[in-house]
Amino acid sequence: MKLLLPVWLACLVTISGCESSSGKNEKKEVVVEEAVTEVVHARKGKLSTSLQVPGELIPYQEVAIYAKENSFVKKVLVDVGSEVKQGQLLVSLDAPEISSRMAEAQSRLQSQEAVYTATKANFDRLTETSKTPGTISPNDLDQAAAQKNSQLAQLAAAKSVYNQVVDLKNYLEIKAPFDGIISSRNVNTGAYVGPSGKGSDLPLLVLQQQKQLRLVVSVPEAFSGLLNKKDTVKFTIRSLPNEKFTATINRMSGTLDSRLRSERVEMDVFNKSKKLLPGMYAEVNIPMPANDSSFVVPKSAVVSGTEKIFVIRVIDKKAGWVDVKKGRESEGKMEIYGALNNGDTLILKASDEIRNGSEIRKMKVTSGR
Repeated sequence: MKLLLPVWLACLVTISGCESSSGKNEKKEVVVEEAVTEVVHARKGKLSTSLQVPGELIPYQEVAIYAKENSFVKKVLVDVGSEVKQGQLLVSLDAPEISSRMAEAQSRLQSQEAVYTATKANFDRLTETSKTPGTISPNDLDQAAAQKNSQLAQLAAAKSVYNQVVDLKNYLEIKAPFDGIISSRNVNTGAYVGPSGKGSDLPLLVLQQQKQLRLVVSVPEAFSGLLNKKDTVKFTIRSLPNEKFTATINRMSGTLDSRLRSERVEMDVFNKSKKLLPGMYAEVNIPMPANDSSFVVPKSAVVSGTEKIFVIRVIDKKAGWVDVKKGRESEGKMEIYGALNNGDTLILKASDEIRNGSEIRKMKVTSGR
């Protein structure tokens, strides 16, 4: 009995070892699921977007006022911030030489009027006398008529010179050309002033119309064809972050700036409250509704490579690259233009790793949202 116990234990160890070795040699089968490719159908639609561009507020009208003639400032009737009306006297000037020229022109005019009056009276008498046959020769009458006409022409010339001096004298009173606010003043009483570059380097005054402003923006070339007059835009001002303003597109330049490749667009802004100031910068939101329908797909379906832009279309479970051109983008959607048909199956998450002609076995149609 004692001899059988070790033999039994040895057999037990051997059986246990055989079972362990057998467990290690068993092979487990691994099932690899085939990947499912998400696809979308190409559909036509209209993609409305908006353009965010910086803008600047400028006066609707602005003029730098200079003196017409060299003169001295007699009186300045306005100051910076003064609100003026059209025709209101702003600055009074004094030019003694103009007063002398006016007196001379007036004296010459009066003298010429007297000469013409005498010449005309002589012609009238000769004309009346010539009614009696043989009293006045036709030659004398013709000479009197010619003298009268000559003096009339000289009278007209004297009046022209006089009116010219009167106009110059009127320039000594500078009046507002339109309603506005004085934004700059560069002279004081007694200053010697004159035309730009001939007495005054700076204007006497700068007048701005601020109750109505222009909002000026530069629209990039790619978006210039999408704008229409009378479109309403919204804009904000950095210094007034809690307020939103609206304006209407009134003027479009119709040409592109050669440097910026953009079109100048102006909108009228009414500013009766005077919250807005010329020179303020604005953030402008311009709505751009689509005019024509185009293919609209998720942005992830478009591959923007270094050499080409394409989408991947699936036909008979084969992938094919289709060259396209990109349009506008909005909220994860993109306009594309290319040789596509309505309802074509496109890979949702396209990349250049999916080679042209590769096989797509399993697909799942999704909305692409």
